[in-house]
Amino acid sequence: MRILALDAALARCAVGLITDETLTAQRIEPGGRGHAALLAPMVQAVLDEAAIQPGQLDLIAATIGPGSFTGIRAALALAHGIALGAAIPVIGVTVAEALASALPHLGTRQLWVGIHARRGRIFLERDGAITGMAEADLPRPDGPVAAAGDAAPEIAARLAARDHDVMLTDARTPLPRHIAMVAAARHAGQRPPLAAIPLYVDPPEAQPPAGGLRPPPA
Repeated sequence: MRILALDAALARCAVGLITDETLTAQRIEPGGRGHAALLAPMVQAVLDEAAIQPGQLDLIAATIGPGSFTGIRAALALAHGIALGAAIPVIGVTVAEALASALPHLGTRQLWVGIHARRGRIFLERDGAITGMAEADLPRPDGPVAAAGDAAPEIAARLAARDHDVMLTDARTPLPRHIAMVAAARHAGQRPPLAAIPLYVDPPEAQPPAGGLRPPPA
């Protein structure tokens, strides 16, 4: 199975082609505010290196969040556009699912995935539930913890300062191979379905005016 995996949920962009769980080609670039401009050339470079056309893909996997509003939307828009032309499905994968796939040997440690949000807040996923909170408001763990995600160093430092048993992993951002592995399992029915649409934890900051939108000009 050939899977094209895209990620722009965090501070970098990653695109990879995975064939039967083996990484065939990959591009990883710093994202910043340029996700939309970077992704399409990266996809083309990966396809060119692998010497295949979009019509030879079996499915596309894309991270849906939580993370960057702009990056998530850019990656999903591109994924759906390629999939539409190639008549193949798009499979959504959360950032935490991809990171967990990279950490299969945690033993009894509970995986806490922390993603930086705005204004000193983080998105914390544990036991499949995602909540937004201030870094200072981390809950008390009920056992040993493994911290992953781009906010993992902050999480590990705060838990260690409270004398909790915490292990800082090196899993910071999703890699294409792990995104693809989760998507393949989901496609095969081994994971519950998940729509390939943006996963937002917080409500949008922009709200319509209380009196409603202005009527169109006459």
